[in-house]
Amino acid sequence: MTACTGPGSPLAGLEHWYRTPLGRDIAAREADCLTELLHDTFGYYLVQVGDGDCFREVLAASRLRHRVLLPGESPSGSHRPAVVGNPAALPLAADAVDVVLMPHTLDFTPDPRLVLREVERVLIPEGHVIVLGFNALSSWGLMRLLYRYRGRAPWCGRFLTTYRIEDWLSLLGFDVEVRKQLVFRPPLRGAQGPRLAVLDVLGRTLWPALGGVYAIKAVKRVSTLTPLRTSWGARHALLAGGAIEPTARHGASRIRRTGRPGA
Repeated sequence: MTACTGPGSPLAGLEHWYRTPLGRDIAAREADCLTELLHDTFGYYLVQVGDGDCFREVLAASRLRHRVLLPGESPSGSHRPAVVGNPAALPLAADAVDVVLMPHTLDFTPDPRLVLREVERVLIPEGHVIVLGFNALSSWGLMRLLYRYRGRAPWCGRFLTTYRIEDWLSLLGFDVEVRKQLVFRPPLRGAQGPRLAVLDVLGRTLWPALGGVYAIKAVKRVSTLTPLRTSWGARHALLAGGAIEPTARHGASRIRRTGRPGA
């Protein structure tokens, strides 16, 4: 379990942290990495599980036709289409999503393995999952041990290691395609300035597994004797019991729920 306190979800607390000087620096680094990871990724639906409005421009520039935000609670002040849902029980149809993005979602969920099982369920064969997380084996992990008792994001989260994430993904039938470590400077005031930029250069060379933030991109493999083809003309409904209807405005999406009137 996480040790986060205060109103709202832990991921909402992370969204507030992204607005701090350190958070803005990390958000910019993650956005650059995400741009690179999505450069050669195509598909129909991208679903972001968890908060992170700072990636809006990156996702809008991607080659995924429709992008849907699925936060843990209703986002305030956001105009992006959103479906509120529990990451451990996604309100999405099976085999319906091309890419799932999880920006620190596993750091702030009680059962990361259950969330990954849900991601495997909703992804199409050969679909991708992108995980951003804080690395427990880093100076950021040490800082968490000192400050987690305060109950504030991001230190109240449960930082994981890339080894554990990749082990869980492997058990679910994923192949890791890309692994990146993004931050090697300690999360201290002033450490993100140009004077300590050399730490990032040295870290990538001398201790590449000890970055404070990691990014993992993995693909869902499915054993089959029949070649798989993506049906662009007739895709499954995205929502369980509903659908996402394309609109004519910049690849946005509109949520349409099905069922009995008044239900």
